[in-house]
Amino acid sequence: MTGWLPKSRKARRRLVVLSAVAPVLALAVGLTLWGLSDSISYFYTPAQAAETRPEPGRTIQLGGLVAGGSVVKHPDGRLEFVVADQIAMTPVTFKGDPPDLFREGQGVVATGAFREDGVFEARRLLAKHDETYMPRDLQNALKEQGEWRGDGAPRVPDAQDPAAAPYGGAGGR
Repeated sequence: MTGWLPKSRKARRRLVVLSAVAPVLALAVGLTLWGLSDSISYFYTPAQAAETRPEPGRTIQLGGLVAGGSVVKHPDGRLEFVVADQIAMTPVTFKGDPPDLFREGQGVVATGAFREDGVFEARRLLAKHDETYMPRDLQNALKEQGEWRGDGAPRVPDAQDPAAAPYGGAGGR
């Protein structure tokens, strides 16, 4: 025997089993991660999307607020709007029926991909309440108790807001 092997027969057996199992386990983990890589969907805000510029055609999730004055419904069922955060705005197009909660100033998460022209083409929309949502009954009860602190709602970005630069604007992608 060589000097680096343990002297105990039991310890040598454990080392042999470990050296046989470790590569198999590493291969299994590697294959699992490789197989799941296509199903991973990254989440971006408009500012993060403008900064990182995800490659066109790659499936991602884009989340933010629907900018005021940006929703345009076309007769063919196509919906165009702008998703904004406090730094940037991203034009989005969607074909289909939007969720019931979808409206200007409301939070939205769109799953889809950017096109070459910088427009986000959504395949699925999820509308959500913003973080300040509170049932009306609870608001009224807090007002009656004198505990109401105001709605604290975030500023709703406007599609014509010059402070938020659109993704894929005049400079292109």
